[in-house]
Amino acid sequence: MRIAEVIGRCTLSVCHPSLRGATWLIGVPLTQEGLQNVAAGKSKDAGRNEAIVIFDGLGAGSGDLIAVSEGAEAAAPFAPNMKPIDAYDAAILDRVVIE
Repeated sequence: MRIAEVIGRCTLSVCHPSLRGATWLIGVPLTQEGLQNVAAGKSKDAGRNEAIVIFDGLGAGSGDLIAVSEGAEAAAPFAPNMKPIDAYDAAILDRVVIE
């Protein structure tokens, strides 16, 4: 699981029938440096990975920090009705504390 910052939303023009009505986010997974910058209120430019598209069932919005489950684990919460997704918003984080 990784922590990502939501930077926007994505709309699909064509999708698998099991995904109709879903919300899709664009998120940037953060490295340790990125998390430290967010926690300290510093510039968010450093410590970012490439943006990914994330299935959202929780209602996260732009600027939120979310916990992202990826791969086979991303589809597991929907069993036995599997969905063809690679990344799932597992939690919206209120704050991140780094000690």
